[in-house]
Amino acid sequence: MRIGRILLASLSALALAGSVSAQSLGQAERRELADPIPARTLGEGPWPRTVLRNAIYVDGTGAPAQGPVDIVIENDRIVQIASIGAPGAIEEARRPPRGDKEYDLTGHYVLPGFVDAHVHLHTLSDGQGVPSDYVLKLWLAHGITTARNVGSSEMSIEQQVAIKNRLARNEIVGPRLDVYPMFQQIGLPIRTAEQGRAAIRDAKRRGADGIKFIGGSEAALLAAIDETKKLGMHSTMHHAQGVVAYANVLRTSEAGLESMEHWYGLPEALFTDRKLQDWPGDFVNTDEQMRFGEAGRLWKQAAKPGSERWNEVMETLLKRGFTIDPTFTAYLASRDLMRMNRAVWHNEYTMPALWDWYRPSRINHGSYWFDWTTEREMDWKENFRLWMAFVNEYKNRGGRVTVGSDAGYIYNTYGFGYIQEMELLREAGFSPLEVINAATQQGARLLGHDADVGTIEPGKKADLVIVKGNPIANLKLLFATGTLKLDDATGKAQRVGGIAWTVKDGIFYEGKALRADIRAMVARSKAERGLPPGYMTIEQEDLTQ
Repeated sequence: MRIGRILLASLSALALAGSVSAQSLGQAERRELADPIPARTLGEGPWPRTVLRNAIYVDGTGAPAQGPVDIVIENDRIVQIASIGAPGAIEEARRPPRGDKEYDLTGHYVLPGFVDAHVHLHTLSDGQGVPSDYVLKLWLAHGITTARNVGSSEMSIEQQVAIKNRLARNEIVGPRLDVYPMFQQIGLPIRTAEQGRAAIRDAKRRGADGIKFIGGSEAALLAAIDETKKLGMHSTMHHAQGVVAYANVLRTSEAGLESMEHWYGLPEALFTDRKLQDWPGDFVNTDEQMRFGEAGRLWKQAAKPGSERWNEVMETLLKRGFTIDPTFTAYLASRDLMRMNRAVWHNEYTMPALWDWYRPSRINHGSYWFDWTTEREMDWKENFRLWMAFVNEYKNRGGRVTVGSDAGYIYNTYGFGYIQEMELLREAGFSPLEVINAATQQGARLLGHDADVGTIEPGKKADLVIVKGNPIANLKLLFATGTLKLDDATGKAQRVGGIAWTVKDGIFYEGKALRADIRAMVARSKAERGLPPGYMTIEQEDLTQ
């Protein structure tokens, strides 16, 4: 998904000429745009020796839950997972010695820290108008301990790397961060093949871990992808409509692209009776309702599930070890607008500035609700059905699928969107354990961090998600708002769940404290605007009347 008004205004030019919209912002000016992130005050540890007692754990490999176990952590690493018997038959003699700090996790499940493969770290300078501290804490409150930042329109590469380093040192609250600047925002002219290669070399020199491609001339784009491979950099791409005629997933994966975001470029590779999408005669790509509306009619133009072309494309991508990061949740409002704009978490966790960004707007990216209809939603329901079928089969045949949220647009709020994405993979046909595997081990492998994170095993980083209750049976327990449950003793409904602790590098962040801090930020922002707590309307009063 494109980010911010800078890219929204310039996408057509980028697709045609490969120009650089970010050139107009010099590095010195861009450095002044990001808001400061306060020093960390939350979290306890790491301790020399921490012992988690009586836990049930899911290791992230796809194996079923195991336990009870005692998990021993020394500083920031897991050193032992000790089986202490069977449920209801604990053998005290099998327990490891005491630690400097202990947690009784009776009734809790322990999962590996989650990997979000598609995030945008927004700032007060972005159109969303949210502080980066708010975004980082929402991610951590939802168990995300590693994230791939695939574009920050108001931050230079140097700024992003500086934040990455502060997060690595745990000076600020948030997940560890990989930096993937957008190709057109590296800051050099990108029109020719050599200019494309030079831009990649410049990004690597400045500290980028990978590149997120979206547009560019055919020569520059394909050469730049090849350069990332030569330099050992990671790569992913949003195959924008302006480039899919010459750069669908078959072409880009052949050039060396590692993964794709969303789904653009995949159905185009599945065409059998056309080369280009069947756009209406009055289609204008920069009209966002037109663009997203017609996107919802794309999958039905592609080859049918199980057909010769379907299998041919899938086998080719599988042989190339290509990864799909679908970000279903980024499009969820397109098939059910009311569900997304009235989600319960907006009341206490969505900043009013972010709510302003979500409202129907001709300017704000992803705010295309000018006149969204039932027919558009029906198109998107069918789009999801076919798209999900491909993604689920790709996983079944050995392909890597990861979990990415792409939050900050389209009523998709940071952190919450990640758990929704897990639920959408479940809807697509993934089992709960396959969902957890996609969110942990597969994400870590994609980012090249699987030696340290992604699974629970001795030697790995102590990156954990600790939940009271069984999230394998109910992923809703992972939402910061938890889920509703009837208390039969009182006859009243109550909220249960919310992550109890997110652990990163052996530092224990209490979920209650994180959630309270975020709610306080939102409450203060509403108070400054004179807004009451709770519900924010979409309609805006005409104050001139």
